[in-house]
Order: sequence, then C-alpha cells, then structure tokens
Amino acid sequence: MRENPSNSMNRVQLAVLTARFEGVARKMANTLHRTGRSGILTIARDFSCVILTAQHELLTASDSLPIHVLRGPEVMCRTMTDNHPVLRRGDAYLHNSPYHGCTHPADHSILVPVIDDDGVHRFTVLAKGHQADCGNSLPSTYMGAAKDVYAEGALIFPAVKIQNDYQHQMDIVRMCQMRIRVPEQWWGDYLATLGAARVGEREILALGREMGWQVLADYAQAWFDYSEERMRAAIRTMPKGRITRTSRHDPFPATPAEGVEVSVTVDIDPEAERIEVDVRNNIDCMENGLNLSEGCARSAPMVGIFNSIDHTVPKNEGSFRRISVLLKDNSAVGRPSHPTSCSVATTNLADRVSNPVQCAIAELRDGLGMAESGACIPASSGVVSGVHDGEPFVNEVYLGCTGGAGTPTTDGWLTIMHTGNAGMCYQDSIEIDELRHPIFVKARRLMADTEGAGRFRGAVSAYSEFSPVGCDMTVAYVSDGNVNPARGVRGGLTGAPSSQYVRRADGTLEPMPGCAEVVVQADEAMVSISCGGGGYGPPDERDPAMVLRDVREGWVSRERAESVYRVAVTDGLEIDAAATEGLRRG
Repeated sequence: MRENPSNSMNRVQLAVLTARFEGVARKMANTLHRTGRSGILTIARDFSCVILTAQHELLTASDSLPIHVLRGPEVMCRTMTDNHPVLRRGDAYLHNSPYHGCTHPADHSILVPVIDDDGVHRFTVLAKGHQADCGNSLPSTYMGAAKDVYAEGALIFPAVKIQNDYQHQMDIVRMCQMRIRVPEQWWGDYLATLGAARVGEREILALGREMGWQVLADYAQAWFDYSEERMRAAIRTMPKGRITRTSRHDPFPATPAEGVEVSVTVDIDPEAERIEVDVRNNIDCMENGLNLSEGCARSAPMVGIFNSIDHTVPKNEGSFRRISVLLKDNSAVGRPSHPTSCSVATTNLADRVSNPVQCAIAELRDGLGMAESGACIPASSGVVSGVHDGEPFVNEVYLGCTGGAGTPTTDGWLTIMHTGNAGMCYQDSIEIDELRHPIFVKARRLMADTEGAGRFRGAVSAYSEFSPVGCDMTVAYVSDGNVNPARGVRGGLTGAPSSQYVRRADGTLEPMPGCAEVVVQADEAMVSISCGGGGYGPPDERDPAMVLRDVREGWVSRERAESVYRVAVTDGLEIDAAATEGLRRG
C-alpha cells in the first residue's frame, strides 16, 4: 500500500471527485424516485443506483440498499460484457437474472455502458428497481413456496439488450407487457429506471470531458487504495478470533421441519488485516423461493461486517479487498444454479446470514457487532393485489415494519425494516396508500414491551391492520420470525416474535401461516405484527434515564421497567432513585 493514494492524486482532489461521483449516483436515485409509477418506487423507495468502472469494480453505491449492491453488480456488468463484447453509446441492457449476479427476479436492473467520444468503455451505471409485479405465476414478487423458477414464473433477462442507439427494442417491451399484470405501471417504472441510468451516463460523460478520462481512472484506483487502507485500519483494531454462530429461519414450505439453520464462521485476523466469512456448512438449495442468489449470498455477510465496524469506512471495491466470503455451489446460502428459485433472496435467509455475522463479531468484544435485527417479511410489507372497478392493481406496501437491533452505542433503528434494507426504504404514508390503492388502513402503531431488552434495546414491534375497499384483496407475504424472533447478544434479550391474522367479519382473529397468499374480503382485515429487535448487553445496565424515557413514550411499561431493567418508576413518571438502587443492588 502506498503512503499516498496515488502518485498524481492528493486527498483534496480525492474528496472532491468522490463527492462528484456520489452526486451522480444521487441524481440517478432522485430521477428514479420522482419519475417512477408504482408505490414501491415512488413511496417506499425500494431501488438502488450505482457506478462501476469498466473493469466491473464498484465505485460508489451512495444511498443504495446494501443487499442490492455490495456484491452482485460486478457479476452483472461482467455478464453484460461477456454476452455483448462490442458496446456502443446508446446501448442499454435489462438484467434480473439471479444466476448472473442479480439479487432476485423482482429487481429489474438497467445497465448502461458509459462510452467516451472515442468509443472506449469507461464506466457502467446501473439502476435497480424492485417491481410491483415481474410476471410471476401468482400476484407477488415474493414467492416463498415456488418450487423452482418455472413455478415462480418470472421473466428472466440475463443482460438482454433493451436499447440500441437510444431506441427501444420493442419486442422485449411487448413480452413484458403481455406477461405483467399492470403493464402501464411496469412501463412507467421501466422508463424511470432507464431514465435514471441515462442521467448517470450523461453526468459521467460531462465529468470525463471536464476532468479528462485518465484523471477519472487515476481517481478510481486512488479511491480504492484509500478505502482499502481504511478497512485495514478498522480490522487492526479488532481482536483476533474465529467464531461460529447460527441463526434459524422459521419452517416454511419445503424446508426441514424445524426450519432452516444457517451457520456462519467469522475469522478475523488483525495481523493479516483480513476478515473471512465461511458459509459453506449449510443445506443445499431447497424446492422453494428462499434460496439466495450468489449476489445476495456474497452481500449478506458483508452487511453484517459493515454493521460491526466504523461506519465511515467506504463501501467499494477497495474495502472489499480485505473481505473473503466462502460459498459452495448448490447451497441455499451459496451459488444456485438454474432452475432454483431465488424469489425471496434479498430478505429472509439473507438476514439469517447477516445477523449471525454481526452477532459473532459482538461475541469477540464488548463494543463490537450488533444483536439480531427482526425478521422479514410481515404481511404489512406484503404484495397486495386484486381487481377494483374492473381494473387490476398490484403493489408492495410498507405499512409498518421495525426490527432494529441494539448496538454497542445505540438503541435499535426503528425503521430499519431488516438488515439488508438498512433503513433505506421508506415506510408508506397511510393517506397516499389509501389514495392510490383500494385499501383502508385501520391502525398502525408501535407495541409496548416488545423490544429485546438490553443496555441498548432493540426496536419495538409494529402493529398494522388494513382492509380492502370495494373488492377482495390478496395479500402475499413470507413472514419469518413467528417462531424464531431476533436474539440479543452479550446478555441482551430476545425481541418479540412476528405474527399475522385475518380479522373476520365478526371481529374474531384467525391466525395465518407464515408463508401465504391470503384472500381478504371487503368486510375483513389483514392484521400484521412485525418482529422486535434483539438487545445488546444486560438490561440492568441500561441508563435509568433512558428507561424512563421509554416509559414516558409508552414503549416500555412501568412493570417491565421494574422487572427487566430494574428501574422503579413512580406514578408521576419519575425515577424512584432509592427503589432503583435497591433493585439493581439486589
């Protein structure tokens, strides 16, 4: 490693160009957010925009979902160049194949090679947007019970050329329009994703003409070298250790009867300045949609690592040089092969990989790692569909999911949703959802005493209840955490489990399975309870002032404050200092 990031690049230039490239990625994201058509893009913001070098190295992933982009985009770009050796300005490629680097088939991605005025490929911009419908056999982009990709039914595009000389390949467009249930909505989202990529292309071409392409090439290598050094420094501060930890996904269709145990071995070597995560000791691919794509299998351990170290370490090809992820072929958390279904690859089992990685690091030393985040995907984040006034509708809603894990310094992030999301998706506005879809949201609230208690507690659970208006509605979801909620670390306690019900017309609550497509009639309601997050550290070490705040906010009851946190709170909602001292001393 050189002392200077580059012979020709000082730290001021490095900072300026980093901000310029991050600004390009944010312009891409802003375009997608403001011009998309479906709620999952324009409300929930379930998309990512990244820039890679012509050598397929991730340069920036500003404001993107970690599970979307930490690994996978480099394979997608390599697939593009392998399938299309001659790239020209004006080309664009549609990519959603989980066998060629994409996360899962619902994540339609547009790749645009940035070609300079001499015809040289300089960078690639990639915009990825989760689709409300991707042509599955059932109206859901999360098909946990799909036996294989054929049962799943999604159209698979392994870097298929969708534009030539800036003109659409309408045959591909017509295929999508014939297969997807609400084609006008998909067309709007496709144009928004394509527009985001074209904005990135335009901005980088302008930057290259302004700065010179060699300057940008020098910058990329300097940025990678700097990021690698930051990662090396972070690893040097960690204790040496090799820890194996497990997490268990709930039983689902075609899983073992006890669910899916995921085992990770984290090996930290501060002398070699490397972290290795071995996930090879896991079950083979299953006949369901929970299997991870290779992109998700590589990203998920890295999510756990970056959650556990200095958050200012850049996430790019440079820092990735110090991380090794060991996978095996045909594993549910490894490298799948066609026709394995990876319909739910971004969430359920991916979280069951990220969580034990960050928990294993927490075991090494107090002050590192995190507890487990709550599992996904509750019915409140399910895909709703039906026919209203003769017109079909389909969209994924985000009506209440919390789950953040306790950390060494903070309470659980209330709106993280799950580890791979990292809080980048927004919770829906109830009013906008009701305007855009035939649904009525009867309740959304936080639930007291559902946090994983700890020195720093996990997030509390969220309760959501919603009904269709003037029609029946199908709610498709894959709700993990009903049986295996988020566990704490270093003496922290487990968060509350998730659950889901249909409230029948007579008011009774009928429990629903964790993986289902539930038809809710117009006089009924879907009830969803999301997981609480796990706690970090012993609850009786929590600052009494923080416990009092939680009691005043209604997140923790006075009874739980006394019995779990050993803090006595008076009727006037003040700390009884003498009683608290006695509780904690006893």
